[in-house]
Amino acid sequence: MRTHYCAEIDEKQIGQCVTVSGWVASRRDHGGVIFIDLRDKDQVVQLVCDPADNVAAHKQAEEVRDQFVLIATGKVRARGEGLENPNLKTGKVEIIVDDLVIENRSLPMPFDLGDEKVNEEIRLKYRYLELRSQRSYDIFKLRSKATIAARNALDALDFLEVDTPILTKSTPEGARDYLVPSRVHGGEFYALPQSPQLFKQLLMVSGFDRYFQIAKCFRDEDLRADRQPEFTQIDVEMSFCDQEDVIAVGEKLIHDVFDKCGFEVPEKFPRMTYHEAMEKYGTDKPDMRYDLAMVDVIDIFARCDNEIFSGIAKTPKKNRIKALKVPGGDTVFSKRQMKGFEEYVRKFGAQGLGYFQMKEEGLKGPLIKFFSEEDIAEIIQRCTLEVGDVVFFGAGEKKTVLDYMGRFRIYLAELMEIIPAESFAFLWVVDFPMFEVEDGRVKALHHPFTQPKSLDYEEIEEIESIAYDIVLNGTELGGGSIRIHREAMQAEIFKLLGISEEEAQEKFGFLLEALKFGAPPHGGFALGLDRMIMLMAGTDSIRDVIAFPKTQRAQCLLTQAPSPVDNEQLKELSLRLRQKIQTEG
Repeated sequence: MRTHYCAEIDEKQIGQCVTVSGWVASRRDHGGVIFIDLRDKDQVVQLVCDPADNVAAHKQAEEVRDQFVLIATGKVRARGEGLENPNLKTGKVEIIVDDLVIENRSLPMPFDLGDEKVNEEIRLKYRYLELRSQRSYDIFKLRSKATIAARNALDALDFLEVDTPILTKSTPEGARDYLVPSRVHGGEFYALPQSPQLFKQLLMVSGFDRYFQIAKCFRDEDLRADRQPEFTQIDVEMSFCDQEDVIAVGEKLIHDVFDKCGFEVPEKFPRMTYHEAMEKYGTDKPDMRYDLAMVDVIDIFARCDNEIFSGIAKTPKKNRIKALKVPGGDTVFSKRQMKGFEEYVRKFGAQGLGYFQMKEEGLKGPLIKFFSEEDIAEIIQRCTLEVGDVVFFGAGEKKTVLDYMGRFRIYLAELMEIIPAESFAFLWVVDFPMFEVEDGRVKALHHPFTQPKSLDYEEIEEIESIAYDIVLNGTELGGGSIRIHREAMQAEIFKLLGISEEEAQEKFGFLLEALKFGAPPHGGFALGLDRMIMLMAGTDSIRDVIAFPKTQRAQCLLTQAPSPVDNEQLKELSLRLRQKIQTEG
């Protein structure tokens, strides 16, 4: 139905007869001559239907409307002087139509393609139409190129691609499982995998040495802009390796993928410990495209005359007092904005927000009276203050202060528009805590199969793991760890997590048994393919880079999933729905 794609039509074809096909991007009638912009997969070419050249083709063109499907045959000619379109690859030529076929008609579009103001629910309901836009095609062309590049990079490193099961056993990995009832085994359930974690470890026991998979994963959790209930990750595992080996593979993979997609990134990425990231930036995924690092000043505040600050400073292990310098902030922020900053951090648990302004005559601010001249000089030196700077102070319980000051850092960077666009700042965050304690319960910070550095500890939260995350522009792109490969160590970790021997055998017995059969040292990582494409494409939502995404309520507005099923299906699955009882009051 075509001799050329639209993008192939240029000056080389002038004088040739060609056939193109696609959708009508626009139609214009200029005094009886009809111009049609015809678009196929990734380019537009202009058709000219002139009654002086062909009456039948012109008559057909009179019926054409936007998004009709056409097949057009005609001769290529150069556009007239001054009529070229420099924004199009085909902008120097046009096709004089001799034969025009309306292959299919289209209803009026529910929205204009490319209109970003359209309600997202409408766009997702008609997702197949939104995908018809040039921007969407470019995104999925990029995604395809990145996926192929990842496969080629790992193949060159002698990794073997292996598919692991989608229907598997429910195991706790930090989020809720999607459960699938079994018809054959009534009352029993499969789970959709949150990751291929256990299977890729078993492949290492099998001696496969190097595995990868472009894996579909499923997590029944609350959604955000960078999360979906089903997502894709580049999953990697390797044997007889340490953290350095795994990081080297990760850097090679990422560099090759970005390079093949036309982006220049370094071959090696900087590193930062989890502790340093939290203390300086208040997050384990800091955006390194800008600075605005926090400075610890709790020892200086311990000497001040303000009882609130000095009281907080008495317990430096439990509490924090952090300073955040904003260069030039005194010349940028109004008094109203300064007041609004305190209101902003209060939303995240702050009791207040102090500040000093660096003036020509010295440091000024409502808190200055509580400090000696020596301590003021030390604040200026430690925060490297210059005239025109503002320094903000957050004080209180460690976790709360790091959280709201970290959020405040990002808020200020966005407000001041200091984040460089179209740049990539990678960072490895290493030495994560092995455990976290919430409501008195010990939980694995990553997952329970992570190798601890040592189990010699005074407090369980002090145990570090051999785990690492790769961060890109403030987004966790992926992460991994060296795994536990000895059964006794794995059993000990389950014990620390409060998992009894009986529960461990019920949920992980197959893994514990496999570790007894000569499991090698092994480790790996997974990269979020969707997140990576989102950052490459410069879009704000992961939904833009998934062909048919779900809403934030995990619904598919196109197919209306999830949806009810009939009683016969439920009966086959040995299921019965509990009816919701509505009561008044």
